[in-house]
Amino acid sequence: MKEYKIFMYSESIFSSIFFSSGKIDPNRLTKQLNEFAEEGWTVKAVERENRRTMLFYSRESFMFVLERDKY
Repeated sequence: MKEYKIFMYSESIFSSIFFSSGKIDPNRLTKQLNEFAEEGWTVKAVERENRRTMLFYSRESFMFVLERDKY
């Protein structure tokens, strides 16, 4: 039997406001995904979107669907 987990990743709102866009930090994302992998999670699907923040700013977000065998 499998279990699933949804992980939302996006940069802070402050980077959107001060730098006009919230770009993804690949090092931070890699670290987080490796932590999930140590717990037995694998990535099954990824969805990318630009989320609007405070009407004028947008930031990049990712939704990861994670899967692992249920213990």
